Amino acid sequence: MSSQDLSAAESAETADSGAEAAGEATAPETPCPVIDSIEQIGSQWRLVVLHELLNGEARFNELKRETDANARTLSRVLDDLQETGFVDRRLEEDAPVATYYSLTAKGESLAPVFEEIDEWAQEWLAECDA
Repeated sequence: MSSQDLSAAESAETADSGAEAAGEATAPETPCPVIDSIEQIGSQWRLVVLHELLNGEARFNELKRETDANARTLSRVLDDLQETGFVDRRLEEDAPVATYYSLTAKGESLAPVFEEIDEWAQEWLAECDA
């Protein structure tokens, strides 16, 4: 690394330190799309809900029962997944009124990812079940 590169790196670190000292949190750039993907779907509840919706459309209370999530958590997760384009929400206004959730094409595209994770877990995490 040249002295010019070193000086630039030190200046960047100093700027970052100054921002942190001022109470500003600066997130490092993500190294790859894998990290970005995990940030989109990686919370425990998001994964559970996405996995459950791979079985097809479900009403809110069905998801609540199947995932064991409390209503507040499930509502927040479904809102997040809808906002990020993984889940569609459909309101059935006929009696009885019901809200249905289903995966979008983006959400459905995660099916092979879940299958690969399942295969990996069966091979490498089997000893955890013992």
